[in-house]
Amino acid sequence: MSALYLLIPVAVVLVGLAIWVFFWAVDSGQYDDLDSPAHSILFDDEDPKHKAGVDAPTKDADGPDQEPPRG
Repeated sequence: MSALYLLIPVAVVLVGLAIWVFFWAVDSGQYDDLDSPAHSILFDDEDPKHKAGVDAPTKDADGPDQEPPRG
């Protein structure tokens, strides 16, 4: 029975901490854009037309994956 005097306040503090962390995450924008990371996996990282937010290294102009120049 004496363990409950310790476990109940610890549980209340942990729930309060979890609620505070959740509101901090919402306020700092952690949940603003949930769709872009899921969709960015569909695009090739080295595609120069796709802007994923991270600068991917570009291939040489004479590489086999490049389209021929239009002219």
